[in-house]
Amino acid sequence: MARVLIVVVNYRTPDLVEDGLAALAPEVEGRDDRRVVVVDNGSGDGSAERLAEAIARDGFGAWATLVASPTNGGFAAGNNLAIAPALAGDDPPDFVLLLNPDTRVLPGAIDELVAFAERTPSAGIAGSQLCHATGEVQASTFRFPSLLAEVNAALRLGPVDRLLAKSRYLAPITTEPSRTDWVAGASMLVRREVFERVGLLDDGYFLYFEETDFCRRAADAGFECWYVPRSRVVHLVGQSTGVTNQASATRRRPPYWFASRRRYFRRFHSAAYAFAVDVGFALAFALWRVRRKLQGKPDEDPERFLGDFVRFALLGGGTDRSRRSAA
Repeated sequence: MARVLIVVVNYRTPDLVEDGLAALAPEVEGRDDRRVVVVDNGSGDGSAERLAEAIARDGFGAWATLVASPTNGGFAAGNNLAIAPALAGDDPPDFVLLLNPDTRVLPGAIDELVAFAERTPSAGIAGSQLCHATGEVQASTFRFPSLLAEVNAALRLGPVDRLLAKSRYLAPITTEPSRTDWVAGASMLVRREVFERVGLLDDGYFLYFEETDFCRRAADAGFECWYVPRSRVVHLVGQSTGVTNQASATRRRPPYWFASRRRYFRRFHSAAYAFAVDVGFALAFALWRVRRKLQGKPDEDPERFLGDFVRFALLGGGTDRSRRSAA
């Protein structure tokens, strides 16, 4: 049977992780082919001690272990702390499943991902269908970022959106497995050979865009990425970061989000292209803000977003400071 390493990275969300482990238990207990590693990313709030106690208390020790990092290097770095030694071991996993701490694996979700990957050798990466606790489907399958996608997302104008439909970030949500550019890292299964070919997650990203980057590198190496809707995982959107959950939708976007976006565009495109993307987005977003005000539409954008975009994306300011403060 395929060996699966499941990695959950925690940063000051022990309640979420405990609930997630309870949901994982029926999917891994009594199996020699699945194990879970929880990485505490330097929380400094007692999370590591609490999670170690919960693993022992709830009987999860047979299949779950805790790795306590002294620092918070971000999502990619946290995952790599579990993935790197596992791949270097005598019995490396066939697959690695990345799970957000704010996810709840539904029955059979892991089985569906692994079964699909085993019967689809070309699939290097497979992602679950994420859903809200109510069962409502979330966006889980995406196209790679581009100039047209950025302008379209910022402008929010119906005729333009229809014209650029094939460049939208959100790919169609299907009821059967479908190929896609990238899937959400909240529940992403990766074949071991992908890591062997392209390396680990890039810990130059503190948070955001790291799974987009990884899927892009995998695609460039010839691996396919698939969306597997029969694998269903509840995702409590943004609960682990506080950035994208609906309760704080207008909260100011952190500087590391802009830094990650900038890193992605500069890695896979030229500096000139990245600059064109930033200018195109800023102009389109400014036009949207004017139209929103004239039409009396509600203001649902992050606080001070345009000014922050110019400062952190166009001018590249505050990157090092933002990583230190977030850690």
